[in-house]
Formats: sequence, structure tokens, C-alpha cells
Amino acid sequence: MKLNYLFYLFLLVTCMSSCSQQGFLDETETTDLDESTVFADSTYTTAFLSDIYNQVGFSSNPGRFSLGFTNHGGLQTSTDEAEPRITSDITTDIQFITGTINPVIVTDDAWRICYSNIRKVNQLLIHLPDTPLTNGRKQRYEGEARFLRAWYYAILLKHYGGVPLVGDAVFTADDEIPMTRDSYADCVDYIIAECNAAAQLLPTEPGGRDFGRAGAGACMALKSRVLLFAASALYNGNDYAEPYSTLLGYPDYDLNRWKDAMDAAQAVIGLGNYSLYVDNDEEVGRGFYRIWVANDFINDGAYSGHIFVQKADFGTPGRAGLFNPPSRGGGGGGYPYQELIDAFPMSNGKAIDEPDSGYDPQDPYANRDSRLYNSIVFDQVPLQNGFDPEVPVDIYLGNYDGVLAGQDAVHSGTPTGYYIRKMMHRVAAANYFVATDQSRPLIRYAEILLNFAEAKNEFEGPTTEVYAAVEAIRQRAGLSPYELPGGLDKDQMREVIRNERRIELAFEGFRFWDVRRWEIAEETESRTMTGMEVIRDGSSVEYNRFDVRKHVFRPAAYFWPLPYDETAKSADLIQNPLYD
Repeated sequence: MKLNYLFYLFLLVTCMSSCSQQGFLDETETTDLDESTVFADSTYTTAFLSDIYNQVGFSSNPGRFSLGFTNHGGLQTSTDEAEPRITSDITTDIQFITGTINPVIVTDDAWRICYSNIRKVNQLLIHLPDTPLTNGRKQRYEGEARFLRAWYYAILLKHYGGVPLVGDAVFTADDEIPMTRDSYADCVDYIIAECNAAAQLLPTEPGGRDFGRAGAGACMALKSRVLLFAASALYNGNDYAEPYSTLLGYPDYDLNRWKDAMDAAQAVIGLGNYSLYVDNDEEVGRGFYRIWVANDFINDGAYSGHIFVQKADFGTPGRAGLFNPPSRGGGGGGYPYQELIDAFPMSNGKAIDEPDSGYDPQDPYANRDSRLYNSIVFDQVPLQNGFDPEVPVDIYLGNYDGVLAGQDAVHSGTPTGYYIRKMMHRVAAANYFVATDQSRPLIRYAEILLNFAEAKNEFEGPTTEVYAAVEAIRQRAGLSPYELPGGLDKDQMREVIRNERRIELAFEGFRFWDVRRWEIAEETESRTMTGMEVIRDGSSVEYNRFDVRKHVFRPAAYFWPLPYDETAKSADLIQNPLYD
């Protein structure tokens, strides 16, 4: 019986995945399992909604640009966080950091995946009133579907600016499909309206079998994210000429957009449903590690900071296969740059370049922020290797205790001297046949606190509430003292908040967008990025910074180009500036 159910569920998903042709809103292809059959059955209807969830995390997926069986990175290797894997493949991350991004070769995944799922939402909403579901489930499914539609539009908005809004329409191949881009303001207003409407239909935080589904808290958190972007420098008043001045933001600057963003984040905080998971008793900063493997600690609150989660977005061996050193069966998801390592403060909360921080360049990883240890693999960090726990990773050069460094060494396994550790289970390795939970939080409470701190600082300055929000994150990391210096002005607090976002949210897909919305990408993305050589010879250890790659940034890259195949279909679909 279970086998038959799984077969039909697979058939349903396969059928629905083929419902659109290459155009983003083409006619539905029908089989024996057509729309009337699907929406006449409660199980099929539920599976149809579940299918819309399947790709919610694609944009921030750290393996987003992987090709076939070859691991590549994602947004983390498209910015100043990590060096991409070098192969003969010309992937989108390589295009961004080399300044060669263009409409012909850029991946079309954002456009294709988002519009495909928006179409599925519209199909569901059309048929939902006539499905054999209870009224309660109909209401909940409508709320989830409208949130998902807003979610996918928000992804489109980040990539391209204003895009065509299709409302509730489901077009066929015989229809004249509108290809005119709506304004940035109209897209923001639509997303916010959908979030508000969806929140009224949903419980705050679904649990049990509904874990991973959207609730009212996720709707409110998405609203916070979108309004924070809308208030930021890239969008909040721009110098573009028409039509770009309205397609890519607001022509006028309005300080109250920061208030809207502040209020939206405050509303999520005010729910009281979420908190930072703190666990510094047995190990400083352990709470930061445990949020990524929360399934192991489900009964002690490790999920408390998860607002919206993609369940099991990687298969076994999952992120270990992406981030692990070669000796552990991984590689290809990105190699952190020295500039990111330098952004982590000391355990006393001070930046490494402060005169009294205690930083020792001859022992650069000692007494650092615990998030460094839970995010980065550097030389001699112990990791699971096969069935052996805590085997040091040999990244050094030279002869160490009579053993020459091997496949994990700098310039061999890693081009920067580092590997990514964040989001990985400590007892998992790609060459270790033990499956672990691979769910990934897409919105977590730490982001909301940072959204609130940034928006309130921009609107009112560094108030006590701004201090409290940032210090809560530093306290969870185990910094001692975690308190910030008193008397910071708005500019100083802005830099503090930006650095906290950089290290707290590293490799989660935020940095790529943050440097753009702050309009600092021409500084951060046009630098020569560096790595670290560790040279060991007996008891002698030497640390040498070296150049890895010169990044090149063109102003066009503040926004993604619309895929050429889409703009070629209609002159009404305007390409983004500097890409023609």
C-alpha cells in the first residue's frame, strides 16, 4: 500500500513538473492525471502544494550553481566570501567575480523557477474552492500558497528589480502574455499585501507534521526582509533615468521607508514566538552550531530561532559533500577568503586591528569569536574522517612531524587555505555513511534582530533598542564582554551592524545582496582577495598571506541581467541597464 502511494505521489510530482513548457507561463500539458483529477483528490491537492515548496531555498542554496555531478558554489562564491571551485565550467559565480556576467550566459534559474512556481500557485488558488478539503484546510492552503507566491516574487525582485506581475492569471499558449515589467514600488506593494493577507489565514508557527510549512510568522518575516531592501540605498532614491528609475527602485528618497522596515521587524519580535538559541554552558558558542543540526536537539529549543525552513534540501551526504575537504570526500562549494576570517572579532568582542584586542598574527586563530570556529576550517581543525572522529585537517605546507601535507593542503585542496564548516554536522562527513538532518533555515530570528537594528539605527540612530538587538547576537556567540562600546554614533553603529551581518549570516546567501543594497559593491567586489599559507617545519610555524584573485565589478552587476531568451520574446520586456 505504501509503495503504491509513493508511486502515485511520484507520478503526480513528475506530471506537475512538466506542466509548463520553456516559456514561463505556457499552456499546461495534460496526461491522464490532469488538473481536474488532481484537484478532485485531497491527497493529490496536498502533494501539489508540497511541490511548490520544493524549490523555496534554491536562491540561497550553497550549491546553487552545481552542474551535473560537479559541485560548484552559490552566492557565497559570487562575492567576497569565498573562492569558487576552478573548473572548465563557466558558472554564474565565476561570471560575477570576473565582471563578465551577461544576459546570454547567466543562469535563468531565478526567472524560470520563480515564474513556474507562481503559475502553480495560481493553478492551486483557482481550483482550491472546489477541492474536497475541509474549510480549515482550504484556508490554510490558501494562506500558504499566497505566501509562496510572495516568496518567489521577492526572489525575482532581488535579482531583477521590477518584474511582470501576473496576478491570479494562468495563461495558455494561445493567450497574449503581458511582458511589461511593473514598477519596483508596485512589486513591493504586491508582496507586502500578499504577506498581510496570508498571515491572516495562517497560525503563527506551524508545528508537528506541518513543520517547514509557512505560518504567519514567516509572512511577517518576509515582509521585514522586503521592506529592509526597499529602504536601502540601492532602491530608496536612485539616479537612473526613466524607465529604470521606477523599475529599479524609488526615484525619491523617503526616510519613512526605514520606519516601515523597523516596524515590520519589530512586529516579528513582538510575537514572542522566536528567540536566539543560547548554549554556552559546555562550550562557548555551541548554540550557534546547534541551530544547523536542530533536529538532534528538537526537545530543548534549538528550533526556537527558525522562522521559515526548507526541509532536507540536500540529500546524503548533503552539505558535507559540498564543503568537506577532499580527504573527507567533499569539495567545490567555496573556499573562504582571508578577508572574511579577519572580520571575525576576538573573543573579547574587539576587532583584530584594535590595538588592545590581543590578536597575535603568529597565532591568528587563538581566542577568536566562536562563530569563526563554527564557520571555518583552518589548519589542524579536527573533523570527522570516515569512521574516525576529530582527525586534524592538514592544510599546512612543509614537513610536520615527519609527514608531508597531502590532498587537503593549501594550493592543492583549497586555493585559500580554508574550508567552510558552517551548517555541517560534526559527526558527518561525505565519506562517512551516516545520514544527518539536512534542513536549512531560510529565515531565522538573528536576521530579524539585525533587520530591526539596521532599520532603527537608520531611522532614529543608535538607541538602546539597537544596542540590545546587536548585543543579543553577540551574547549568543559567547563574546565576553558582549556589550558594545557606549556612545557610538549612527555611522559607527552602521559599521558594527554590517559586520555582524557579515559574520553571523556568512554563507547563507546574504552578503551578495547586502553589499549591493548598501551600494558598496564597487569597493568590496573590486579587490584582490587573499588567502593564508601555513608553513610548518617541526615546531616552527609561519603564516603568510597571499593573493588569490582580483575581483572585477561592473556597475551593471548591481542587478542581474534578465535572461536573453526572455527579452528576445518581446520588446516590451526591458533589459536591465548596461547589459544591452
